[in-house]
Amino acid sequence: MPFRLTHLAAGLVLAGATSLAHAAGFALIEQNASGLGNAYAGQAAAATDASTIFFNPAGMTMLPDRQLVLAGNLIKPQAEFSGTSLIGGGDGGDAGSLALVPNAYFAFRLTPDVHLGVGLNAPFGLKTEYDAGWAGRTQALESEVRTIVVNPSIAWKASDSLSLGAGLSLQYIEATLTNATGAAPGAPVGAVEGDDYGWGFNLGVLWQPSEATRLGLAYRSEIDNTLEGTLKVNGITAASPVFADVTLPDSASLSVFHKMNARWELLADVTWTGWSDFDELRIVNGAGAPVTPPTTENWEDNFRYSLGANYHYNDRLILRGGLAYDETPVRDAHRTARIPDESRTWIAIGAQYRLSPRSTLDFGYAHLFVKDASIDEGAVKLKGTYDNAVDILSAQLTLNF
Repeated sequence: MPFRLTHLAAGLVLAGATSLAHAAGFALIEQNASGLGNAYAGQAAAATDASTIFFNPAGMTMLPDRQLVLAGNLIKPQAEFSGTSLIGGGDGGDAGSLALVPNAYFAFRLTPDVHLGVGLNAPFGLKTEYDAGWAGRTQALESEVRTIVVNPSIAWKASDSLSLGAGLSLQYIEATLTNATGAAPGAPVGAVEGDDYGWGFNLGVLWQPSEATRLGLAYRSEIDNTLEGTLKVNGITAASPVFADVTLPDSASLSVFHKMNARWELLADVTWTGWSDFDELRIVNGAGAPVTPPTTENWEDNFRYSLGANYHYNDRLILRGGLAYDETPVRDAHRTARIPDESRTWIAIGAQYRLSPRSTLDFGYAHLFVKDASIDEGAVKLKGTYDNAVDILSAQLTLNF
């Protein structure tokens, strides 16, 4: 079969997961704007607003009776390849594409000790696109993934110092991938479109040992998917569909929020993600027969570390800052053109402005310094390095009523 199904598999599962546009691996951390200014430090303990539904549902017990959050995150990755391959061609231009990641949350108090809420967000998603004649055209041309998750949640205030939370994650994912089917100029383009539904859950604990300190522990489960796709070459659909069983990883976060005095707050966070489950890709056709040998990935579990601070300038304005270091789960030997991932360092700033007693605006900006990623991939020996970087700009409106 001319289309490279090894790259189909990687793309169906990981496109949009190409981590140049967000946290390492393929889990988008941009789930609000209020946390971006702190580089998402302490989000499982901060309980700043209803976006805590994603980061730690137990935090809903810290919120007013009813709250609505609407946020948008503009993400612009830079992914510029320089190198060679056996088939020749250009460097592909900047493969990073501007993406909008929206979020919405609503939380309300059901009883004095029970809160309910629902989140709507995109935990995975990106579009990358190379020039048609680039040196890795048989590996990747365009990769696009869109996801949406509905996350109904509940929180219970068990005591003055302890809250518990839980949620259900209902996820839809769709992907489109293209690449050249041959090395010659003008070779047909193969395209794959696939989608699936999946579900998982998230749990959270929020403990407040003192008036000034909160500790948060949050867990998000794995989500199993069987992606089903159609294969097209120059628009002609192949007779048999293709399938890939994939488990999206679980994660756990430990966060601290500490109020030093009336003006200063400190936040810290460690997040683990279980990427080691992604060790190979096995692709089968409609009859269940393998259509290509398994592709070894051998990803590793990774950690993300972050620190942040808030300064209450006055009753209406809060200034934020943050730093983070995000390890890549991708080993050098298994990096691909669809996923040229490397570790990155975050520098972030942000602010919150109170419009009225019932409404606030949050803004955040982060620049990600991404380590140059080396690549030596495939039969065409695509060999070189990626010059990577990411810029993120976010805004959020929060309404209490």
